Amino acid sequence: MRRAGAPLSGRDGGGDTMAATFFGEVVKAPCRAGTEDQEEEEEGRRETAEDREVRRHLARKREVRLFRRQTKTSLEVSLLEKYPCSKFIIAIGNNAVAFLSSFVMNSGVWEEVGCAKLWNEWCRTTDKTHLSPAEAFCVFYHLKSSPSVLLCQCSCYVAEDQQYQWLEKVFGSCARKNMQVTLLTCRHVTDYKTSESISSLHSPFLKALKTQNFKEPPCCSLLEQPNIVHDLPAAVLSYCQVWKIPAVLYLCYTDVMKLDLITVEAFKPILSSRSLKGLVKNIPQSTEILKKLLTTNEIQSNIYT
Repeated sequence: MRRAGAPLSGRDGGGDTMAATFFGEVVKAPCRAGTEDQEEEEEGRRETAEDREVRRHLARKREVRLFRRQTKTSLEVSLLEKYPCSKFIIAIGNNAVAFLSSFVMNSGVWEEVGCAKLWNEWCRTTDKTHLSPAEAFCVFYHLKSSPSVLLCQCSCYVAEDQQYQWLEKVFGSCARKNMQVTLLTCRHVTDYKTSESISSLHSPFLKALKTQNFKEPPCCSLLEQPNIVHDLPAAVLSYCQVWKIPAVLYLCYTDVMKLDLITVEAFKPILSSRSLKGLVKNIPQSTEILKKLLTTNEIQSNIYT
């Protein structure tokens, strides 16, 4: 049984580095085969036709769907099959999304090429036939001047049972050659495992985790053992490890998980990376755009508090 969320780990071991140390780790569980079989049989006998219909209805609602908002049509093939790319930049979470919005998307003309509809415990969009920009929590763009550069802004939660669907809809089930993936996300600093006291850590700070095929030096130190990554970032990194795609995850540990100026600016070292270099033209102007974005968000939040 593979660990939930396909956690990966990296280390900085003197001169050598290792990524994805715990990729594909198998955990042996105690055997309760006889008892479990009996329980499943009893549960199956108790389940009514109505229960099965409810289960099927929920499964349909939890399907991940990709479509184009402009035409309101579903994508019949995976996103990267329809839009092959050389660079794929993925921001997961509000602060990572704000960073790309301010520093990358305002430095060029980006065209929307797809949008994901999700329904789960924290994200309810699939019941709607049309999503407004405010409701589109996972949107894909390509750079008009260089269509092989794709960007994803995902500010919604993708549940564990939906992560494989998301990967299939976005990446497909074929190897992607000549592509590099860069992921950005945040975790709370209390999730960071270290022998030091949490109070002595100067958050926010960046850590990197990369696949074995990613040969460039990352923009920050590698994530040490026994730290792991979770959720959609771990699923994407696992996919890239399996298909030998060069990929790096930049993980910002912060003590403020809501939209926060200092947390967003902690991603700035990534601007010097090969993936983002050349995409950002005016950093001072982007910083001002970020401040305006945060001010607008704060005003909107205060209206409802």
